[in-house]
Amino acid sequence: MWKWLSSGLYWVSTGWVALVALVIFLLFSALVLPVQSSQAKATSGEAGSPDMSFFYSAGDLYRMAEAYGSQGRAAYVRARFTFDVTWPVVYTLFLSTAISWVYARAFPPASRWRLANLSPVLGALFDYLENLSTSLVMLRYPAQTAVVDRLAPVFTLIKWMFVSGSFVLLLVGIVLGLWRWRQQRNREP
Repeated sequence: MWKWLSSGLYWVSTGWVALVALVIFLLFSALVLPVQSSQAKATSGEAGSPDMSFFYSAGDLYRMAEAYGSQGRAAYVRARFTFDVTWPVVYTLFLSTAISWVYARAFPPASRWRLANLSPVLGALFDYLENLSTSLVMLRYPAQTAVVDRLAPVFTLIKWMFVSGSFVLLLVGIVLGLWRWRQQRNREP
């Protein structure tokens, strides 16, 4: 299944598709993220947010839930099922198509490195798992949500590893692609 998905991403990732995905990503980052960030700050105050943290514990998650209050928790859950349904689609579309387009030029078809285009997909998967688990904790608060409260920080950490790793993979691919292009130009008469 993973190889099939990776191949499908290479098939759809033309230069134009990657460029349109980049424009959507940039517009969303410039127009939607600042609004969402200010709304989140208004409802959470200084308590922070699980999805913007690399490391937190189940106890930290409950402290955030307490600090948010009932209205803040409701706003948090609402944001997870509106904005945070769309945002992973936007960054995954950009990163997957960009990595696919760049890696198609940087690595031969049989290279295992070409599977790197799945990194953003895995990031989005763990983003959704994080959203579901943190929302469940917020909805059930003050009741404890055993297991889920301990999985949420793990999902968040893995999400950030894949998402930030995707940007690194994209940069590595660009550098290798440019190096390969330069080598080919130097060989031409």
